[in-house]
Amino acid sequence: MNTTTAIAELPQAPRPSSWRPRLVSAELLKLRKRRGLALATLALTVVPLIVAYTVLVILHATDPAEHGPAGGLENFSGSMEMLSQLGIVAAILVGATLGAGDLGSGVFRELVVTGRSRLAIFSARVPAGLGLLFPLVAVGFALTATGSTVLAGSLDAPSVGLLAASAAWLALVTGLALVLALGISSAIGSRGTTIAIVLGWQLVAMPLLLQIRVLGSVREGLVVAATERLEPPALFEGGTTVPISLAAAVAVVVAWTAVPLALGAWRTCTRDA
Repeated sequence: MNTTTAIAELPQAPRPSSWRPRLVSAELLKLRKRRGLALATLALTVVPLIVAYTVLVILHATDPAEHGPAGGLENFSGSMEMLSQLGIVAAILVGATLGAGDLGSGVFRELVVTGRSRLAIFSARVPAGLGLLFPLVAVGFALTATGSTVLAGSLDAPSVGLLAASAAWLALVTGLALVLALGISSAIGSRGTTIAIVLGWQLVAMPLLLQIRVLGSVREGLVVAATERLEPPALFEGGTTVPISLAAAVAVVVAWTAVPLALGAWRTCTRDA
């Protein structure tokens, strides 16, 4: 056996393309095995839409003079508002579990001692979380899009363009919530604390801060102001609470995506195993 043959027979280090998908699959599998989390996400993103449209159909069937058709643009707007808020809650649950689940169960140390890159472990959690969240959010959106169109009756139905823009906006707000929860839970290492902090900040504190006009342009740095600016104009009535340019809104979204991810990645790479 010559030197060339010996070198060729040495085991080759796995390329990123061969092991990174396996990390993503492993993280997604861990999420799916958490039956309570998967059922909670389903209950928040799909079940309320089924209940809402069922009630609207029954009301219209029993008293059409008092209650209009179950579909239409107005009902689509209301269901989208409900789905976006509940989708944010589901995203926070998934993100907090991703960031702190391994620490809570004691698996993080086992992952580290295998020699896997900590940054790769953290990076795999983002597509894994979206892989669980987005399909369920998509089912919820499909229900409201179908119901608002098929059941519109004499009412104006949402256009194809509005449906597409609304779907993209819904993916944006839920994805941002997941990233924020993932970054914070990875930094502090506590699932419950992260859920409390991010829920309070996302659904209570930021909407209240938007209403405090004395804060002026400071409010433009809030992600809620940016997502409000990016929402389809025909989806919700009224203008934006905080005047903000499109470029500024995009910059705020990028910042609120990059900073939590950077913080979570840094803490994951420096945390004692």
